[in-house]
Amino acid sequence: MNRNIYQFGAALLSGMVFGFGLSLSGMLNPVRVQGFLDVFGNWDPSLAFVLGGAVAVAFIGVQVMKKMRHPAFDDSFHVPTSRRIDGPLVTGSALFGLGWGIGGFCPGPAVASLSVGIPQTLLFVVAMLIGMTLYDQVWSRKT
Repeated sequence: MNRNIYQFGAALLSGMVFGFGLSLSGMLNPVRVQGFLDVFGNWDPSLAFVLGGAVAVAFIGVQVMKKMRHPAFDDSFHVPTSRRIDGPLVTGSALFGLGWGIGGFCPGPAVASLSVGIPQTLLFVVAMLIGMTLYDQVWSRKT
């Protein structure tokens, strides 16, 4: 029982730090994100620092993980085992990129942006949830 409380607290704290970072970096503003992705137009390179910081933190996290026997609140780490680049990976990446470019959101910032009250955010999150459910119910069962 105590373990569940610590898991909940760690997840809540992590989510709060993540949401604060998204807000501070401007990733909750779809116009700013689209400006970053518009490399041939009015490009806004400021989010490159956000992405670079995320890569640096992830790199450090992976190095720490490699030295640990197991995570604090689980018996094993859940990391991808396949290193193959296949059709579903490329298709999923392309769809993710298209959704990010058109909507100006990826899943984390979209959920966090619900608190800001941008009307398009709700539509994006609903479409995202429908897509995730459709994938789970139809395509993931084929593998």
